[in-house]
Order: sequence, then structure tokens, then C-alpha cells
Amino acid sequence: MKWDDLALVGRVARTHGVRGHVFVDVETDFPHERFLPGAELFVNRGGAVAGLTVTTVRFQLDRPVVGFEGIETMTAAQELAGLELRVPMSALVKLPPGSFYRHDLVGCVVVTSEGARIGVVQDVEGTMGGSCLVVGTGSGEVLVPLAADICTGIDVEARRVVIQPPGGLLELNARRA
Repeated sequence: MKWDDLALVGRVARTHGVRGHVFVDVETDFPHERFLPGAELFVNRGGAVAGLTVTTVRFQLDRPVVGFEGIETMTAAQELAGLELRVPMSALVKLPPGSFYRHDLVGCVVVTSEGARIGVVQDVEGTMGGSCLVVGTGSGEVLVPLAADICTGIDVEARRVVIQPPGGLLELNARRA
């Protein structure tokens, strides 16, 4: 299994308690479906992709506290800190039309409806209720709200996002490098 063929669903933040449990920073809009006992998640340890099976999960302030098979001490859990948790693309839920996974958008070229190139999507920030595209422009980044009236055309197959930003939006949301 290749690491780049897996989709990010979370990151191990830190340990919780002495029994090998960890807090997970969620990178999915479906945490209650993704983090269930029996689910298999994958980590990259020193270039080797390894599976971890969820044994227990509970939510504390909307963050999963997860136990994994074979991780039973605080020391073992500490070794997971900072690791990304991923799943095969085939395990992802089919989204309704007009919804996209983060990995579908990262790498897309962003252009205005007039054809001016803005840059390339580097990341997607926020949640399903209010996300922004982080677009690398060469001179920094610009945040573009992922809203239907601004992002008027998204073609993930062509790796292209067409935007129609209101006047001043790109300048207002610019982050300089």
C-alpha cells in the first residue's frame, strides 16, 4: 500500500492517560463514522506504512480519544504523537454532488472567470460548514471562500477551480510570504 494513495482523516495529537489512548485532531467531516472500534487506520513510521486497528473510542469535546490494538502503554502511545492517520480512498464515503474531499481540491489550478490565473490550491481550511481554499500565488497565499457564488466551477478531473470573487476579496484575504 502506497502512502500517497491514502486519504488523511486525522493526526495523533498526544497521549491521554496511561493505557495507551491518544487524542486525535480530526481531518474529516465524518469523525463519528470514521473512528469506530474495528476500523483500520494507517500510519507512516519511518517510511513503512502500517495498519492500526481501533479498539476503543470516545469523544471528549468533539475530539476522539482512541485506543489501538497493541498500543497499551503511555510510552507506546507517545510514539504515535504527530503521525497522520489515513484510510484507503476506497473507504471514503461517496459525497453528494457539489461536495469535495480536501485531496480532490489540493493541487487544482485556480483561475478567475475571465481566465486570469490566481495560483494553485495548497490546502483547504475550515469545516464542511465554512471552508476556504488556501491558494498559493507565488507571492504568498490568498484565502478563497469555498462558496458556490465565488467558486463557480470546480472540475476535479481537469484539476481546475474557476472563481468569481467580489471586488477586493483577493487583496483582503492575501497572506504575504
